[in-house]
Amino acid sequence: MHIPTAPTTDLEIISFEKLLLDALSPNEDYDISKWLFVPNKYDEFRYILGTRGSNPLICVGINPSTARPDKLDNTLKSVERIAMSNGYDSFIMFNVYAQRATNPKDMDKEINMSLHEQNMAAFEYILKSYKSEKPSVWAAWGNIIEMRQYLPRCVEDMLTLGEKYGARWFSSGAISKKGHPHHPLYLKSTSPLDDFDAYHYIHNILKK
Repeated sequence: MHIPTAPTTDLEIISFEKLLLDALSPNEDYDISKWLFVPNKYDEFRYILGTRGSNPLICVGINPSTARPDKLDNTLKSVERIAMSNGYDSFIMFNVYAQRATNPKDMDKEINMSLHEQNMAAFEYILKSYKSEKPSVWAAWGNIIEMRQYLPRCVEDMLTLGEKYGARWFSSGAISKKGHPHHPLYLKSTSPLDDFDAYHYIHNILKK
């Protein structure tokens, strides 16, 4: 379990650019040729956790929990299996909001814009790292997006960035009655990816 020690407004939010440089330097805790982990140590927030490859699947959840390199939780293990079964050679776990909390009810009550802006810098870094293919983005947040009013707006900012880089959005598993994409945890490892109209989805969420 990870319970935040304080609201993120009480923490120093170091720029993604600085943390990325640290993450690209050798680390005694894990193999940087296999893993991308930003920040490169267990902290109160996490921007990126994933494996390195030429064709990654970007999975988007709501917020990070306890996973780290070589210590994936069950959700991340499922993400990795589904990425491999759908023809990707790696995966990147990203989140709508970067605050680490096992229980989403423990997330910030109000958005920390500094944290959000750095999280969007991380998302843009992932998107522009694609060289030949359009980025594949798997919406996988389930109904947890209803936990905080600011989360749909965060997704809207992601869609704007995704459009800039020609991102293709997917879901996997059954869509909920409210239109939310399925969470990865209980999906079969062979679950296919389906096209997901994220723009229509978020428009419907925001107009309610």
